Amino acid sequence: WWNVAFVVSFLTMMMCFGYIGYLITTGVGVWGLNHPVAWGWAIVNFVFWIGIGHAGTLISAILFLLRQKWRCSINRTAEAMTIFAVICAGIFPGIHVGRIWLAWWLFPIPNAHGIWPQFRSPLLWDVFAVSTYFTVSLLFWYMGLIPDLATIRDRLRKNAGKLTTGSAKLINRFKQFMYGLFAMGWIGSNRHWRNYEKAYLLLAGLSTPLVLSVHSIVSFDFAVSQLPGWHTTIFPPHFVLGALFSGFAMVETLLIIMRKVVSLESYITIKHIEYMNVIILLTGSLVGTAYITELFMSWYSGVEFEQYAFLNRATGPYWWAYAIMMTCNVLTPQLYWITKIRTSFVATFVLSIFINIGMWFERFVIIVTSLHRDYLPSAWTMFSPSFVDIGIFLGTIGFFFTLFLLYSRTFPVIAQAELKSILKSSGSEYKNKK
Repeated sequence: WWNVAFVVSFLTMMMCFGYIGYLITTGVGVWGLNHPVAWGWAIVNFVFWIGIGHAGTLISAILFLLRQKWRCSINRTAEAMTIFAVICAGIFPGIHVGRIWLAWWLFPIPNAHGIWPQFRSPLLWDVFAVSTYFTVSLLFWYMGLIPDLATIRDRLRKNAGKLTTGSAKLINRFKQFMYGLFAMGWIGSNRHWRNYEKAYLLLAGLSTPLVLSVHSIVSFDFAVSQLPGWHTTIFPPHFVLGALFSGFAMVETLLIIMRKVVSLESYITIKHIEYMNVIILLTGSLVGTAYITELFMSWYSGVEFEQYAFLNRATGPYWWAYAIMMTCNVLTPQLYWITKIRTSFVATFVLSIFINIGMWFERFVIIVTSLHRDYLPSAWTMFSPSFVDIGIFLGTIGFFFTLFLLYSRTFPVIAQAELKSILKSSGSEYKNKK
């Protein structure tokens, strides 16, 4: 099944890069953008993937700081999901600037043209926030891998004597070298464990506020504008909650698939899924509260343009997108009040996919329905995605799963060192009770 999934994901990924090549050589006119809808699927997909990447750090960092032992079976997958989702998100700002070979102008690097970035632009804040978040998340993920990489290195050394062919021995030596290189000389001594725990705790402490700050800054792309439907102070907490909501749903989707395909039933149990469903129920209810608050504030403000922007979302030409958003994000999570649904792998898998669909439509509703009706009725228009829009988005899904499949084949998907410590303490507690 891994081979089948990898071939499908890889071919879809190549479609993505093929369309990006076509976009670069032809121009952004191949997108479905028009006036006044100057932001389309590229920004929708960017915000969607950034949101997906939030739950991994939350699960791993915050639950580690709170000493929640149930995180150990799921944190490695969640952290990897964060890295790959942010990589997918980083594609879209680069290609959205049009001339991708000039994207490096976004960074404050002195150049011969004397051009410096506009530091008052939230688009530039995105560059710093997302790159910082990606760097800390990557370090946090890698730090947790070090003891397990050393374990794989030692097992390869132990099994080297059992190999008979020269090619197998050569591959084994290469694997030993690579895992040993990234294990950084780990031997499991008391000093190594002490330094490791200090560094891991420090990175967890750094990652926690980043979870809140990164998507808040992404929301400033909209909140600092004067456009009706965007100019609202509720966007930062709204975006953070929505990111956690969709991120947890994606973690569940990946974990349930992995649990079956890789035979991890003993490690990923229904208790893990139920805990995450409770968090999804909480964040989904808060997201629904944010939707209602937005509607109330637009009515209470008395501003005709704000009132029309939200009325147009619900009853205008894109009413179907608004209906999908409200159904998937507000009504679907409420099914988790039912214990049988909350503790069912099949129901959780189906609902997690609906939630991710709903969160994509939330970004679509925020961006497109706020833009397609301008102040001048003569400028009103409809947005329709082109085949390039659709191809690049589907391709990033293939890119995400390609990276994830390669990770699951190369690194341990369960935090072995942490799991051993829990099993040891659980055995001690059992003996004491006995």
